[in-house]
Amino acid sequence: MSVQVNTVVVGASAAGLSTATCLSRAGVEHLVLEKEREVAGAWRRHYERLHLHTTKGLSTLPHHPWRRETETYPARLEVVRYLEEYAHGLGSKLRFGEEVRRIERVADAWQTTTADGVYQSTNVVIATGYTRVPHAPSWPNQDEYRGDRMHSSKYTNGDRWKGERVLVVGFGNSACEIAIDLDERGAKPTMAVRGGVNIVPRDILGVPILGIGISMSLLPPEMADVLAWPLLRATIGDVRELGLEKLPYGPNVQIQRHGRIPLLDIGTVARIRSGAIAVRPNVAQFTESGVVFTDGRREDFAAVVLGTGYRPAVTDFLVGADEVCSPEGTPRKSGVEVRPGLYFCGFFVSPTGMLREIAKEASHVAGAIVRGASQIG
Repeated sequence: MSVQVNTVVVGASAAGLSTATCLSRAGVEHLVLEKEREVAGAWRRHYERLHLHTTKGLSTLPHHPWRRETETYPARLEVVRYLEEYAHGLGSKLRFGEEVRRIERVADAWQTTTADGVYQSTNVVIATGYTRVPHAPSWPNQDEYRGDRMHSSKYTNGDRWKGERVLVVGFGNSACEIAIDLDERGAKPTMAVRGGVNIVPRDILGVPILGIGISMSLLPPEMADVLAWPLLRATIGDVRELGLEKLPYGPNVQIQRHGRIPLLDIGTVARIRSGAIAVRPNVAQFTESGVVFTDGRREDFAAVVLGTGYRPAVTDFLVGADEVCSPEGTPRKSGVEVRPGLYFCGFFVSPTGMLREIAKEASHVAGAIVRGASQIG
């Protein structure tokens, strides 16, 4: 099967659906290719307790408001429902069960190959997201460990480990929410923190921190961090008192340099202070019954959950990706044309929230495609 279309959008979660909606409203012919059998595949598989850490008011995708009864910080299944409703208006433009195996430039067009066929297009928008491939580091002797070892992508809830010790490796937002879930379900969580951290409160006196972040987003990151420091010190305190190492720079610089969101605290800090969540340094190696930490301590755990993040891994299917991506397969630019007719959407880590940024990028991408079509015409 060979199909010709103006634009191919790869991925049917928030970024892909937003781009497709903007293209539809602009009257641009397009198709959305999605390897799953339904939208929001990653959201459906994530752990049960997952919530957005941005408010629904700051997480609205183009032309589709949230239901009024939705929680302020939408839960996982509310996000799935929102994306299902969002996709409903796209109809036949969505093609499920088509995993993209190769995207390459052929003559003056883009050729996208799936198991079912080949798509020729003037434009291709890659919207496969940051959580495409789980990142699972390896440690010495890990195969000797007899407990449960899993990436956070396989974690559902902590019921099975009630009364038992569980190690969570990492200190990102997912790792910390999983540690809270374990504590809530009667397990005894410990967190192995692999390096320095920045922590910001999710809310300050009922005001979402990202609302403050938006007001500071026009400032240089270094200046924004200086202005935010007294507020963070008053709300979070000195993280070294929690047994954590502070990064030598603030959260805005962290996002700019490394594309990593700091921890938005939803209760982790209080649980560490109370002793409900223990903190340890990084894992040095595994044993049959647990791990050895880098400070030499040996401890036993019934399970180890790797909250070690994901990789976009665009290099798996995009020919010539090394020209526009980092060695880890992360696009260097998002929301703009990076090569003639090639766009990424949803890969810019923003201090003002990913869904808010996705909405802006999708609108920019659709506008650029429309302008390109008008110039050709």
